[in-house]
Parts: sequence; C-alpha cells; structure tokens
Amino acid sequence: MKKRIAVFASGGGTDFQSVIDANLKDNFCEISLLVASKEGIGAIDRAKKHGIRTAVFSKNDYPDTEKLYAELAYLLNMHRVDYIVLAGWLKIIPESFITAFRDRIINIHPSLIPSFCGAGYYGLKVHKAVIEYGAKVSGCTVHFVNEVPDGGAIIAQKAVYVSDGDTPESLQEKILEEEHKLLPYCVKKLCEGKITKDGAKVKII
Repeated sequence: MKKRIAVFASGGGTDFQSVIDANLKDNFCEISLLVASKEGIGAIDRAKKHGIRTAVFSKNDYPDTEKLYAELAYLLNMHRVDYIVLAGWLKIIPESFITAFRDRIINIHPSLIPSFCGAGYYGLKVHKAVIEYGAKVSGCTVHFVNEVPDGGAIIAQKAVYVSDGDTPESLQEKILEEEHKLLPYCVKKLCEGKITKDGAKVKII
C-alpha cells in the first residue's frame, strides 16, 4: 500500500508542484492533503487543479497555536497520513506536534544547513544573508524536523555556486531549480522505505 503524505505550504507552492509532478510520473505515494496557512495562496490553486483535498489553518481562525496543531493532528490522523512534507511552511510548529509525528516530518530549507538557517532565516532573507556574507556556495537541504528550527537530521543536500553578480532573487531561482529535484527525490525514497535514521545520521538506500 502506498504511503500517504500531507504537504504543508504557505505560498505559491512550487515545491509542492514538484512533488505532484514527480508522483504523477512515478506514482510513489498518495498526496492525501494540502495544508495551507491562509486562503488565496498559489499552492491551493495547484491542489485544486490536481484534485487534492485542501485544508486551511490560518492564524485568524486559530489564534491559539496549540489548538491549531491539535486540530491539525486530528485531521492528519483521520486521513491516516504517514508523512508530513513541509514545502515552504512558515508557521512555528510546537513541540507537542513534533513529538506526535516524530521522524515523520521533513522540511526543505534553501541553504546548506547548518549555514544560514534557524529562526528568522526564510525566503529571500536566506539568500540576502548568503550574498552579504560573501559565501561562494549555497544550496538546499532536506531534513527531518525536530524541536530546533532547521536542526533536525539532514537527509540530503544539493550545492550551487554563488556568482559575483547574483542577487537574492537570482540565487533563489538557482536554488529553487535544485529544490524541485531534491524534495521529490527525498519524498520518494521516504515513501519507499529507503531512508534510515540513527540519531543525526541518515542513510538513503
């Protein structure tokens, strides 16, 4: 039986789309649910186009974070979701939720962890920091989620060179190209049972 995943997104959903496209080609999982952090985002349009059920959990409707994630956990369990894929999810995740889904949540981050990651590093802010620091290499990382922001065990990484003329926007574009390959690859391996984790050490079979 194929593993069931839920994808969490807060924006346009290009990483989400990369998983959809890869799954249409190789059919390695069932995308049971898109969880969106607000109405009107591009990821919702992508889900509708492909007939994927959508649930919106906005801060306006759930001012209490613990209540939001408690209801979200109930929904995920109701849909028998095996894995959660954070694809541009900008909400803080409480420890209670991480504990409930231990080693079943993965995230993609637009830098080579442990550089340029953690609280406050998201979106263009990451790429701006990379350029301002003068780093010559950046990239993206898929990792398990734990209680430390961007602190979970690394599954896979892909590097890109930072050019002298790069802007945060152009660097983001280059890294997104790699994200759209790396994330589906990791989701596929996870759903096929080909990822093993021993503490901070992760192996892909």
